[in-house]
Amino acid sequence: MAQFVSKETKEQIVKEIKEEGKRVVDVASTHNVSAKAIYTWLRGGIGGDSSALEIARLKRENEQLYGILGKVTAELKRPKK
Repeated sequence: MAQFVSKETKEQIVKEIKEEGKRVVDVASTHNVSAKAIYTWLRGGIGGDSSALEIARLKRENEQLYGILGKVTAELKRPKK
């Protein structure tokens, strides 16, 4: 059964996804809302344009790449035996 979610809560959820780069599934479980509903809000324009998912995905991917780059850089700087 559908539950009512206030506009402010919807905007907060979308903000967490767009600006903080959190995953939809994680935010959905935190706020006790279905991921499907959040995807609908993102496509419908709650809180801005529909490219929010792509931006959040790219932010997460960027963080992962920086992590990998840091590990590789550390290995290259390590003295060889």
